[in-house]
Amino acid sequence: MGELTRISIDFETSHLVFPAIIAIGLGLLGLAIAIRDRRQILAAGAYWRDVFGKADKPRFFGTIGLTLIYFVLMEPVGRLWPNTGLGFLICSVPYVLLTGLLFMRERTPAAALPVAVTAVVAPAFVWWLFTYPFFLTLP
Repeated sequence: MGELTRISIDFETSHLVFPAIIAIGLGLLGLAIAIRDRRQILAAGAYWRDVFGKADKPRFFGTIGLTLIYFVLMEPVGRLWPNTGLGFLICSVPYVLLTGLLFMRERTPAAALPVAVTAVVAPAFVWWLFTYPFFLTLP
């Protein structure tokens, strides 16, 4: 009876359980939609070529690049100060700033000031909120 009521948690991988379940569920739903709507998807090739031809490529690829760099750097930076959330904070400030500047039409100092303030205040607030009131650690 003792073994049936005992729970052991592997804290190194336990946080990956629910994201994996959600990813598998979304993948299966996407596959089901692709199978169900395969004719419409295959017929839409010309439409998507036109959409991607007119797309704002610097912003599109810039956003993808910044996001990849953000996620790749967050873990190693966070390891410098473990269980403090500083990896999130230190990586989020430049990410929010650069993403905001990337999407601005006119990059004047007056227009960039609210972006810079938001880039500092928003991640700092989220870091504080998760760290102190909720007692959750960020990467």
